[in-house]
Amino acid sequence: MNAGASTCVSDIFLFIHSDTEINSCCIESMMAVMQRSETVGGRFDLCLSGRHPALRMIEWFINLRSRLSGISTGDQGIFVRRSAFEHLGGFPDIPLMEDIAFSRRLKRYGHIACLRQRVTTSSRRWEQHGIYNTILLMWRLRLLYWLGVPAERLAEMYREAR
Repeated sequence: MNAGASTCVSDIFLFIHSDTEINSCCIESMMAVMQRSETVGGRFDLCLSGRHPALRMIEWFINLRSRLSGISTGDQGIFVRRSAFEHLGGFPDIPLMEDIAFSRRLKRYGHIACLRQRVTTSSRRWEQHGIYNTILLMWRLRLLYWLGVPAERLAEMYREAR
């Protein structure tokens, strides 16, 4: 992500995971909210691609958690002003949780927009490894991250669980 940002000429960066789809309404909303001088970045609401009813509940909780905490992930898309990105030194060079670490620093830097427009992320990971197993794995990794477990160890745990 940092390498991509270093070659970009735009004043606004948008980072999304490769399995996330974004539409023109999202881009228009992002551009509109970034016209406000106090907004340094933001994210979109998440929609998971699958049809399982549990995925709707997961989306709801992810979007609520993000709205309340100001923390977002690449699944939701993260957009940021170039000036803020450069001031914060970009994404940390860690193998997992880099998006969470970055968004945590970004929210301390300035106003984060939580847009209700939805990006759609593949639910393949959830369906392939089991919805409830994936929830437990992600909660466990996130808790351990907040408790200070190094991202390198978390990445090992993630690979082992897959």
